[in-house]
Amino acid sequence: KMTQQMRDLQLAQARKPPGPSSPNAAKRLYRNLSGKFRVNYTSFDEGSLAGRGEKEKLRKSYLFQSNAALFEAVELQDLDRVQELLKQYSPEELDLNTPNSEGLLPLDIAIMTNNAPIARALLQAGGKESPHFVSLESRSLHLSTLVREAEQRVNELTAQVVNEAPNTDCSEKEKQLKAWEWRYRLYKRMKAGFEHARVPDAPTNVHLSVASSSSVQVTFWEPLSVNSAVVTKYKVEWSCSPTFSPRLGEAVIDKLKNLHFTIRGLVSGTAYYVQVSAYNMKGWGPPQASVPPFAIPSNWREYDGRAPRRRGQAEALDHLLGQVKTVHQHCVCHEPCKNQPQSRKHSVSKSLKHLFHPGSKFLKTLKRGLYLTAIFYKDDNILVTHEDQIPVVEIDDTYSCLLMQDFLWFTKVSCMWDEILWLRQCVTVSQSSCSCILQTRFKMLLASLQMQGLLGIQDLGQVFFEPVKDKQGNILIVTLKEVKTNQTFESVRWVPICKLQTSRKSVSSPEEPTALDTLLISIQDKLAYHQRSSHALSPGLYLGYLKLCSAVDQIRVLVPERLPNILCHVKIRSNPNISREEWEWLQKMASVEEPIPAEPEAETSQNHLFQELQVAIKELMTLVNIPLQEAKDFRLYSQEVLDFGGQVSFLLLLPPSDDVCTAPGQNNPYTPRSGFLTLPLQIFELGEER
Repeated sequence: KMTQQMRDLQLAQARKPPGPSSPNAAKRLYRNLSGKFRVNYTSFDEGSLAGRGEKEKLRKSYLFQSNAALFEAVELQDLDRVQELLKQYSPEELDLNTPNSEGLLPLDIAIMTNNAPIARALLQAGGKESPHFVSLESRSLHLSTLVREAEQRVNELTAQVVNEAPNTDCSEKEKQLKAWEWRYRLYKRMKAGFEHARVPDAPTNVHLSVASSSSVQVTFWEPLSVNSAVVTKYKVEWSCSPTFSPRLGEAVIDKLKNLHFTIRGLVSGTAYYVQVSAYNMKGWGPPQASVPPFAIPSNWREYDGRAPRRRGQAEALDHLLGQVKTVHQHCVCHEPCKNQPQSRKHSVSKSLKHLFHPGSKFLKTLKRGLYLTAIFYKDDNILVTHEDQIPVVEIDDTYSCLLMQDFLWFTKVSCMWDEILWLRQCVTVSQSSCSCILQTRFKMLLASLQMQGLLGIQDLGQVFFEPVKDKQGNILIVTLKEVKTNQTFESVRWVPICKLQTSRKSVSSPEEPTALDTLLISIQDKLAYHQRSSHALSPGLYLGYLKLCSAVDQIRVLVPERLPNILCHVKIRSNPNISREEWEWLQKMASVEEPIPAEPEAETSQNHLFQELQVAIKELMTLVNIPLQEAKDFRLYSQEVLDFGGQVSFLLLLPPSDDVCTAPGQNNPYTPRSGFLTLPLQIFELGEER
């Protein structure tokens, strides 16, 4: 069969222009492919059916040439070109796993020439080994056939070149001879690489951990020695017996970007043993048992049968809100709204036209009072009115000081922008009380409705954690929202932030800037805060540092500036689950009187957690700038593990009980110097929920 393939290849070469005669010629071929074909590809008339047919033909030809270029790059061991092609085309477009006329795939050539970097690049792109190599014997026979037939072809061409007189045909024969001599050397190198290789050593650092009450996770590293052949897959096996007899299951991992595997569907409370082995073209290497040797699926809640803290809370709140709405729906204040649709949706492009309508009631300047401003931004641009002003509406022109409780109440309102109208109507019912607090909050709702109506957008975004104030008695409540759509809006002006900052004419002195000037000066910091506060942590178990400070009307919590919606923290490990055995050990550690409890036994999950905690505590103390000797009285919060969505969990490190919350005027020895800020506790809780 291989002989017939080679004959067909020779016949095809006789019918078409000859291929590259040398590695340098091959390089020139695939280096110029992109530019040469792309120009013609985009030159066809899209409206022409014939043009589309020709275009499709050219596209297929282009992709065929790209596939040939990939083979040439692998054969020439050109890593840069291989990476470029893998980035430029999908595996399907490259026919990455379609054998060539010799029955080889790009990955076969890479591993048999022992080119580890190219092999890894192909593996990460989804490259496979040829399905023809079902055994060592079949691979050896295939390589021997390639070498023999290439040698035969070289001999035939050599005889023809020697015996024929110099002419054009002879020149073509010499080019073919050089190409076949180069291919003969490649096949010999592949055959020698296969014969020299041995099965790989066992994987290293095979670590087993409990992922949940019904699963365990195994992580591992590459073998120290692959024995002259690239590892292309791994096998994970598990059993309830340390001898792996019987074996309960196995899984083959051929996606090698992340070397880990989660075994699911296990029985809680049962010990499972796990081992991992590596594979190369010579076969499977010896297995490596995990450390610890077994794991028991469990969760820390099983220690005392504790239910999740927030189970059913969201449903209960929704039910309560529904009951409140039912009570109020027959009130007189709701009569004008019965004929209105329940949910009025505005397209952003249409509604934003209101910004520039002559009847807009956005304010140009501030007088003494309380105001609401909405900042919409996209990339480095900000949305402004037709007079190049940030949208501002008045809340109360007689309000000279903002009570913190009113502000915190408004931040909670921002979590339900679509219910503002309903809330305003509910507050109207109680207007007879005429309380100062109620009137202020009613005006906040009116201003929110006015802003929503002028913008035509319900969601005004997230409230910045503190108002902007000036010495003239102006107070600005700021909301921030990022517009991520790429749609272009009619009659809407997006202005670069830097241009707005430089073009605005200030009416205040640098010593006493107005609230609007202060907002513009600090707008970059506020946008950065807004973007960072929406970032999420990667899955894992974290160690958090809880530090509070109190004032007359609020409690504030210490957070890092780079991630203000999360406590100061460091990552302990990628597995967020705490097993029952680990939690039991933590409980014992929390109950002992000695500062440092006895170290757990080696090769146990508890010992591994102990070592991870030691590293994490040192890293966390360095982060918050607290000397280790001052942290000797710190303690782990042992009442529960803080769970956030099942993918992120926290253990808390607390200062001594008297220093968890610092009172006003009290010396605070456990607060870092820079890179951190303190948020009102209610703001932090809202950010955490978002």
